[in-house]
Amino acid sequence: MSDPKNPVIGLVIYPGMTALDIVGPQQVFSGLPGVKIHRIWKNLDAIATDDGMRILPDTTFADCPPLDLICVGGGMGQPAVVNDDEVIDFFRQQSNVKFITSVCGGSEFLAKAGLLEGYRAATHWAARARLAELGVEVGTERVVIDRNRYTGGGVTAGIDFALTVAAELYGEETAKITQLMLEYDPAPPFDAGSPEKAEPELVNKVMAYVTQNLFQDKEASLS
Repeated sequence: MSDPKNPVIGLVIYPGMTALDIVGPQQVFSGLPGVKIHRIWKNLDAIATDDGMRILPDTTFADCPPLDLICVGGGMGQPAVVNDDEVIDFFRQQSNVKFITSVCGGSEFLAKAGLLEGYRAATHWAARARLAELGVEVGTERVVIDRNRYTGGGVTAGIDFALTVAAELYGEETAKITQLMLEYDPAPPFDAGSPEKAEPELVNKVMAYVTQNLFQDKEASLS
């Protein structure tokens, strides 16, 4: 790491990404002492996320400094970006970064850049088979750690992932303080947050939606 007390974090954002995949980790990382965060894309134009939010990048691929940690998330716009040579080449250039990480479907970017060869990784539950097809050993844990690859499962797992990274960078106490500051104490109203817990009918409905929207890039409706 360039400076253990002042880690440089790069969050790669792109059109159509799922905002929470990156906003969750951003919220956690921004509260850590000495951290410098770069929100990275090809250019500095506003990014429209898949829920309609707009996020401004502040660093381009061309002017990105050396990073200590790189992270990318997934999203409904992923199919249009994940095979972009310029994007994948940028990830390949980060092979020596100390922490190579992702949230949700972002692990597909890492896999296509060759950064998950020989590693276990997590992704959104609906994309596990897709990641396995890329030769990755897929873990079902909320956060998978394999040496310096830290990968989170779907969307909200990005907060768990970021707190895990915070503990690695600054120690458990700092991570706990960050968690308490955020009042991150999940108590969901329904016990349907994973395919192992949700009713089969719900799992099938969500899988159909994700397949049509993310894997085939077609319109679908949950109604």
